[in-house]
Amino acid sequence: MRRARAWLGMGATVLAAGLGLTWKWSQREASAAGLTPAPPGLEAEAERLKAHVRMLSETFHPRDWRHPENLERAADYVADHLSRAGGHVESQRFQVDGRDYRNVIARFGPEGGERLVVGAHYDAATGTPGADDNASGVAGLLELAARLGREPPPARVDLVAYTLEEPPHFHTSQMGSAVHARSLREAGVRLRGMLALEMLGHYTDAPDSQDYPLPVLKLKYPDTGNFIGVVGTPGDGGLTDTVAEAMRGASPLPVESLSAPRSLTGVDFSDHASFWAQGYRAVMVTDTAFFRNPRYHEAGDTWDTLDYARMARAVQGVYAAVRTLAGSPSPGE
Repeated sequence: MRRARAWLGMGATVLAAGLGLTWKWSQREASAAGLTPAPPGLEAEAERLKAHVRMLSETFHPRDWRHPENLERAADYVADHLSRAGGHVESQRFQVDGRDYRNVIARFGPEGGERLVVGAHYDAATGTPGADDNASGVAGLLELAARLGREPPPARVDLVAYTLEEPPHFHTSQMGSAVHARSLREAGVRLRGMLALEMLGHYTDAPDSQDYPLPVLKLKYPDTGNFIGVVGTPGDGGLTDTVAEAMRGASPLPVESLSAPRSLTGVDFSDHASFWAQGYRAVMVTDTAFFRNPRYHEAGDTWDTLDYARMARAVQGVYAAVRTLAGSPSPGE
């Protein structure tokens, strides 16, 4: 059986090479069920993450493109928390079909020089609460702001809450992230990279709970949805590996990474694709969305279905990646 498994693994590697896929997987053997208890600071962060997700998914529901008034309220909420954290906050306003929308941008660190962008969309699919998709990413963004406010980075980091990521604007020039990425390119801004936080909150220890866009990936990746993923493209200058390694070193939460062409289903399903379109390096940090979460784009995507302890571990890892990319080691917990 082991020999057969080995041959399958070799076959998967050959096929992956033909498809342009590269993969790395966490060396941590323990499932999330075996994680050591979170320190008090991380427990408090988990509670704050829960509060943000509940506010976004309940108080501002529905927050889809048909309800710009709720999107505006959500944007005000995000802007207020980014400002309280110490960010220099501004709004990037634009119009689509005669309606006003805005991205919320908060700068941390020096004003000039190269910058790193970390973004998450605050809109939700039509009619859904959007707790995992993507209040979880926005909550993570707000916790990153709190950390960066306490210890400003040596290089500029922009935290951006995007609007209009969901259909019918998905993969169009009207996405909030497309507007933002295009403005940076037109201004000649140099980016160290962009990290899109896309669904950070759904984890499970159930066997066979994790799916993939290709069956061959099941030979190299876990069949249990208890990890956080980092997704990029080949030839990104090592960005995918850098982010994944930094995250692995900061938290016991398993981290899996994949570099694959955009043609692979799901690889470009978030705001990072807008930055690829402008020639910038970018990756997506994700719980893998519909490959794991059965409530994706459903009415059941509610705040009480998420795992905030593991979500806090994921944010801890993202913060380590931000510190690494901003040119400073991540401080200890």
